[in-house]
Amino acid sequence: MTRRHIFASLAAAQTGRPGFRMEQITYQSDGLRVRGYVLEPESEGRFPCLIYNRGGNRSFGSLRRGFVARALGPIAASGYVVVASQYRGNMGGEGREEFGGADVNDVLNLIPLLEKHPKADATRIGMYGWSRGGMMTYMALTRTDRIRAAVIGGGSSDQFLEMLSRPDMERQVMEPLIPNYRANRERELHLRSAVRWPEKISKSTPLLLLHGSADWRVQPESALNMAAALYRAQHPFRFVFFEGGDHELSEHRLEVNRLVQEWLDTYVRDGRRWPSLTPHGA
Repeated sequence: MTRRHIFASLAAAQTGRPGFRMEQITYQSDGLRVRGYVLEPESEGRFPCLIYNRGGNRSFGSLRRGFVARALGPIAASGYVVVASQYRGNMGGEGREEFGGADVNDVLNLIPLLEKHPKADATRIGMYGWSRGGMMTYMALTRTDRIRAAVIGGGSSDQFLEMLSRPDMERQVMEPLIPNYRANRERELHLRSAVRWPEKISKSTPLLLLHGSADWRVQPESALNMAAALYRAQHPFRFVFFEGGDHELSEHRLEVNRLVQEWLDTYVRDGRRWPSLTPHGA
């Protein structure tokens, strides 16, 4: 596939912000044409990469040009090639999303796309997921060790807990989107609940977990349980629990942006090694 085909622009976005360029793209995933975005620094060179995994489902939480420019543009301007998927079946893309089923391939298939991008150094890839995108990140990290570090904000890690706290999610999201959900309910929820299988996540990928104590969409308890599960599995992670933070951590946005940038620069761009997890020191 040629670069022209991979990066065929649907509509070049005029961001009005210096330092990066942004395009809507269509790329191939399992033979489907899936929509997304690519952002790159304006300057020449080869740069580390970031895969961003959106939250929501269907049109809710879909990537809009203004949001992409505001949320991901500064990261691209700081020196990253950033790619993000709408997931199959969304915003004019082919296929049908499965809320953590075959659509996880839409995340993984962004890696070969980066390998073909002339500005991307695909040996340095990070991943960043929010809400449902956190679930997609956890699932993707069970299938690749190519990700140097990941950030998970307001991440969904325990679907059993979510069903108890938000039964509308089962009726409005799980049943319509997950194939044969009722016949395989326990299995499908388990597959989407990283708290049940932390040992499967790539040990070479340190995680930054960000969650608010006042998040009603994804239970704060699930983040606390996920941190405990990662600790028991001796997985490298850092957990920041924001006092009074909502699902978007809107009250802490400047701090969140700083933490994310520092994490990516440290472990993706610079490739710093994670400190020893065994007890040590004076």
